[in-house]
Amino acid sequence: MPRAATPGMVENVIWPVALDADRSRSDGRRVPLDLAVEEPTVDEIAKAVQQVGYDAVIERDKTYPREYEARGRVVVKDADDATKSDLLGAVAAYMQALRE
Repeated sequence: MPRAATPGMVENVIWPVALDADRSRSDGRRVPLDLAVEEPTVDEIAKAVQQVGYDAVIERDKTYPREYEARGRVVVKDADDATKSDLLGAVAAYMQALRE
């Protein structure tokens, strides 16, 4: 059942593939290779989103259109003050810090 978006509410969806170092840009990676991490999980992404300062909702039963296995996705609420590229860069940088 689709969610009804209210005016002014911005939702960004972050798929694990967008941050995956094992994927090429044409396969769906959205961040530079030096920011990407290997096999990112929705739990890590959600934690990074919250540390960056946004609310995150994990949807575990979703599958990226070019993948066969459901890895889930993270919906970021009210991120209207950042572009998606900025948001992905900040989340990727924080995920790298988490793994060190």
